[in-house]
Amino acid sequence: MAQEPPHIKVNVHLVNVTFSVRNDAGLSPPDLTKNDFEVFEDGVPQNISFFSRSADLPLTMGMIVDASGSQEHFVKAHHHDLETFLRRVLQPNDRAFLVGFGNHIRLVSDFTSSSSEILDELKQYEHESGHFDQMGPEDEDREGGTAFYDAIYYSASEKLSDGTSGRKALIIFSDGEDNSSAHHMLDVIEESQIENVPLFCVRYTQHGRHGKLTARNKYGTSVMARIAKESGGEDFDAEKKDLKESFHEIGEELRSSYELAYNSTNTERDGYFRRIVIRSKNPGLTVRAKTGYYAR
Repeated sequence: MAQEPPHIKVNVHLVNVTFSVRNDAGLSPPDLTKNDFEVFEDGVPQNISFFSRSADLPLTMGMIVDASGSQEHFVKAHHHDLETFLRRVLQPNDRAFLVGFGNHIRLVSDFTSSSSEILDELKQYEHESGHFDQMGPEDEDREGGTAFYDAIYYSASEKLSDGTSGRKALIIFSDGEDNSSAHHMLDVIEESQIENVPLFCVRYTQHGRHGKLTARNKYGTSVMARIAKESGGEDFDAEKKDLKESFHEIGEELRSSYELAYNSTNTERDGYFRRIVIRSKNPGLTVRAKTGYYAR
């Protein structure tokens, strides 16, 4: 009787990372190769097994608008800035959806390439939000009025999960404050890293007396900065930044990105966080990417 060949078990832990590169002029260099970068996981050098650059990618985006009480003074600003973003970024091959949230999370506009359609739905949402479908479990009972974390979490997990084509991103218009979510900040960070979805946060903060930030303001500011950085995105202060230029930069960054993959030298699936650092060997280049992943 012929002997069966021995079974060979290969333990491969492939890690994929999408990242952007900018020079001092804010442009993405087109001719970089894997030899221009070095990758570290928890400080250990990794060998790049796959590397590519994509240009003019179709975008798959979600926009999340905070309609809670703390943002009632910024309704017009939200609408204006969202329209500016769509006009500057959304192209015929792209797809975008819109989510609004306060106490409930509503799908205001499903995937479309029409800016006008999204803006028309937003106007209707501002007058009668209850007519729109709710996202997340129907049995979640929220006592507070701001489900910031849940809105991001469900937008990433329900609308931008694996299988979605093109470069993905979430654009969040809010102050970063939360008082009624079932999920927390680390859930949001982990989900965005799993789905390779950078979070771009546009912050609107209503100051306290004498124009000073309150403790809640400071918390929301730190939250939006943290989730943007950890996911490979960026945060903007709507009062201080030229958002037209910022939105143009977001669009350019998403359409022209690099991707690499490596087989991690740490094959343990222990659930712990692995920190990723991508460094350019060329001076004057800035790399933006997610900060790591959980080894599930």
